[in-house]
Amino acid sequence: MSNPILQFGTSRFLQAHADLFVSEALDEGRALGHVTVVQTTANPDSLARIDALRARREYDVRIRGVRHGAVIDTTTRCHAINEALNANTDWPAVVERFANDARVVISNTGDRGYEGFAEDTAELLRNASSVPRGFVAKLVVLLHARFHAGAAPLTLLPCELVSHNGDTLRGLVADLARAWGAEPELIRYIEHGCVWVNSLVDRIVSEPIVPVGAVAEPYALWAIERRAEMVLPCEHAAIIVTDDLPHYERLKLLLLNLGHTWLAERWQVDARDPHENTLHAMRDPALRADLESLWRDEVLPIFDALGQGSDARAYLDEVRERFENPFLDHRLADIARNHEQKKLRRFGPVIELARELGVRVEQPRLRAALGASPASS
Repeated sequence: MSNPILQFGTSRFLQAHADLFVSEALDEGRALGHVTVVQTTANPDSLARIDALRARREYDVRIRGVRHGAVIDTTTRCHAINEALNANTDWPAVVERFANDARVVISNTGDRGYEGFAEDTAELLRNASSVPRGFVAKLVVLLHARFHAGAAPLTLLPCELVSHNGDTLRGLVADLARAWGAEPELIRYIEHGCVWVNSLVDRIVSEPIVPVGAVAEPYALWAIERRAEMVLPCEHAAIIVTDDLPHYERLKLLLLNLGHTWLAERWQVDARDPHENTLHAMRDPALRADLESLWRDEVLPIFDALGQGSDARAYLDEVRERFENPFLDHRLADIARNHEQKKLRRFGPVIELARELGVRVEQPRLRAALGASPASS
């Protein structure tokens, strides 16, 4: 039986997000079908997950936290994935599934997943047995194969935390195909024959269950920008199809992500406990007061100017509950990875929006944090 959903990435996030949604939807008859998952790197932990999925095709997701004041601690058996492939060793099977069986492609390739590599050249279009290194190069080769197989249109749903991720990935794939001298018909197929969908994912998945599985918070969101002729992997209460994706992006980036990065900034600057997590930080009266002041004085005025103040404050109530989750060990050391880049992406837009909207707010903390960033100079 063919699987209509092809997924690139085996991260614990996808296990507890998209894959869990599909599994729960399958139980209710609201999913497109099962998932073929493809591991794209040689990371030992990822390879162990593939081996575990091949052995049993099911895993546990433990949901732990507080939602609207109620304590939740449940374990769900996820059964969405019934085929696991390794791109480096199973490439012909990956090409076959992509070219003929897939109707929806999901990806989450990490912060640097869209990077290119010099060794990926146009020769890959002529030598189908060679495995591209980069994800963008993989997609060029796979879309080339699907185009020539004459398969039905394809929906691509990237989940990478990149603004306009669908449009961005489409542009990168089309540009690389042009650079490789691909035929114009393939370029048109990439740009207009496929449906590239922008989406936003939001769930804290803080711990793996070894060798496969995850521990996650109760809150979950997959906001998907409405596109004509797109096919969704499933219907689920956590999936919202919207005509205003930027609204959800602003809430997450400028409140939750900004809050995380501010706590990581304080953790670094103040040389705090290396094992400190978000719960510890929220229980520190001085640090909590500083974060609340940051949200209130430097960020919420932007949402008020946009006419979205009530939505922002309601979302902040969710964020506080998530930050204070007593079960998740979401360490500030983990949040602080790629910290300088995160500061630019999460603090900079608040300052820029204030300028564009004419909001008279000083934002001293955000400006000071960016002023200390080498990447901002």
